[in-house]
Order: sequence, then structure tokens, then C-alpha cells
Amino acid sequence: MDIAALVLWLLPIAYAAYIYSSLPNSVPVHFDLDGKPDRYGSRGEFVATQAIMMGMSAFVYLLLKFLPAIDPKKYVKYGEATFQKLALGLVLFLAALDIVIAYATLNSNFEVGKLILPIVGLLFAFIGNIMNSIKPNYFAGVRTPWTLEDPDTWRSTHRLASKLWFVGGISLTIAVLLLPNKAGTIVFLSILALLVLIPVIYSYVYYTKHHSSNQN
Repeated sequence: MDIAALVLWLLPIAYAAYIYSSLPNSVPVHFDLDGKPDRYGSRGEFVATQAIMMGMSAFVYLLLKFLPAIDPKKYVKYGEATFQKLALGLVLFLAALDIVIAYATLNSNFEVGKLILPIVGLLFAFIGNIMNSIKPNYFAGVRTPWTLEDPDTWRSTHRLASKLWFVGGISLTIAVLLLPNKAGTIVFLSILALLVLIPVIYSYVYYTKHHSSNQN
């Protein structure tokens, strides 16, 4: 697992090094809703962006790898394999995202949103596929006051979120690929808001009903 993660982590570095000499002095560093560059910067800014993303990828992987050792509830050790899969998936996602951004930096006419948003949609589908196996913890999953307070609320919320995020992630990917850039971005953000809000609201409703019935 560590070797696979290291190889994935090194791919964007190798690609950035390969294209660096071909970059112009002024490169696109920000893109609008249509996927067109709307701000330019130096090659140094490009390198800084790549370094930040690579640092983020390494931090996320190491955090999830050593999560059992720092989890105060010690629940993570019972689902350690799930967190390893999540860690590797996030490294893969960030590597793909990094390479797409680097490619768009080199090719300013490339519509970066047509690849970045589908990649994010597939990430949601991937997380949804394993979310039902995530044990209660303070670092990953739907962490609300109600899920962290009650294991039953955690399990029920994550069963719902698992199905919702998998279907929602696939829907996000298809919508962005089929719709024009601006419309696809609006639909993407709308579905994304639902994917975040519905599990949070559900966890509150389930917790209040569950504890009200216990009290009665």
C-alpha cells in the first residue's frame, strides 16, 4: 500500500518536472466557471501550487495511516483497512487533480473544469462506496455532534451517506460531462450542497427521534 501511494505521489512531480522547461514565463494560475484562465502568474507560483498540493497529499495519507495510534476512542483500529483504502484513494485523486492542473497550465486553451469536476464526482462515488465501513472517529466521515455522541446514529447516518454519495458522485460526473461548463458547474455545486447537508440533517433527526423514544 505504501509503495503504491509513493508511486502515485511521485507521478505529478515527474510530470511537472517534465513540462517545466516548456512553460512560458507567465502561466495561468486561476480559472473561471467556463474553465478559462482568468489570472496569470509566474512559473514560481506554479511550482508553489504544485508543492502545496503534494504536501497536502502526503499529510492526508500519513494522517490516515497513523490514525489508529492517535484516535482517542480507539475505534479506528477495527476498520483500519478501510482507512488505508481511503488514504490511497485520496492520494490517487490528488495526483490526478495535480496532473490535470499542470496540463491546463501548459495548455491555456484546455477546459480544465471538464476534467477536474468529474474527478471530484468520482471521488465522492469512491468515498460513498466505502463510507458504510468507516468506524466512529474524529477525523473522517460525517462528524456531527449527534454521530459522535451515539454509535447508532453514526451507523445509520453512514448507511444513508454511503448510498447518497455513491449515486450523487456518479450523477455529478455525468452531469458535468454532458452539460455546458457554466450549467455543469451550477448543477455540480447544487448536488454537492445536497450531499453535504442531507447527512447532517439526517443525523440530527435520527438522534433526536432515537433518544426521545428511549426516554419515553
